[in-house]
Amino acid sequence: MIQFSGLQISLDRREPASDIDFISHAHSDHIGAAKSSKSVLASDQTAELISCAYGIRISRTKAPDGVAMLDAGHMLGSKQLCMRDEITGIQTIYTGDFQTAYSRTSPKIETKDADCIIMDSTFYSQSFVFEHRLDEEEAFARWVSSSMEHGIVLLSAYRMGKAQDIISILNDNNITPVVSKEISKINGVYRRNGIRLEYISPDDPDHDVALSGTFVGITEKRDLEHMKSCLKRIHGKRVYTAYTTGFAKIMRLNSDAQFVISDHSDFVQSMEYIDSTGASNVYTYGQNSALFAANLSSKGYKAEPLPSGFILK
Repeated sequence: MIQFSGLQISLDRREPASDIDFISHAHSDHIGAAKSSKSVLASDQTAELISCAYGIRISRTKAPDGVAMLDAGHMLGSKQLCMRDEITGIQTIYTGDFQTAYSRTSPKIETKDADCIIMDSTFYSQSFVFEHRLDEEEAFARWVSSSMEHGIVLLSAYRMGKAQDIISILNDNNITPVVSKEISKINGVYRRNGIRLEYISPDDPDHDVALSGTFVGITEKRDLEHMKSCLKRIHGKRVYTAYTTGFAKIMRLNSDAQFVISDHSDFVQSMEYIDSTGASNVYTYGQNSALFAANLSSKGYKAEPLPSGFILK
């Protein structure tokens, strides 16, 4: 939690003493304050996604003076929190999860000058340096098309954010995937917000026809192996599986293929983001904050994990 202009502001978690709870986006590990908070600061799209995915209607508040939300490029509705002290003029930005590479399904990240940054620490080391996004997408599309010639393709993706990016890639390659009910519900929010997605849901009239031939399916990670087994048994065809995640850069996953397609910035992109803001102080935030701060410090940045109860000055 941080203190700004006499207010206690929580960052993507529920803090009992907070005055305002900022929810940067609608992924489940960032909405701890959604149920109980009476003063949530979040985007319209994030509120809609939380309602759709979790059945929670958040109690929203307006941004106080000196506070604004900036696009984060991570997923639909994702925001950074920008706080400017009206007396000193010092500006601090909390990124939440962010992405500086282009996003297919969310606005481009906004960058502003800042004196201080509080940064997400997902990809915390130099081991996480990704290939060019378009090159990886092209390799992914080629693999899907080739695998479809020999059997069914089943892809693992988070139902919110990643699934919609994958559908967009497939659509650009003339492939309409079959998706689960959960993913279809989230797709509806994206469509209502102007994102073009073509897919076949369990409620579509041609769903059974699509499943009778060779097709591409998208499901969540927890269901991948079960769905693979069921499809193989029912259809008598080989089922090819693949993951799309930034962690594919350093981990060997249990699938036929894996592609480094991420909705987070890698280590180099994080440094480029810091440079673009001109920030002299960096505070890292999240599970790997100590490692991220140490690795940034080794590159010459003034970085440390965000202290508890940090006061913006």
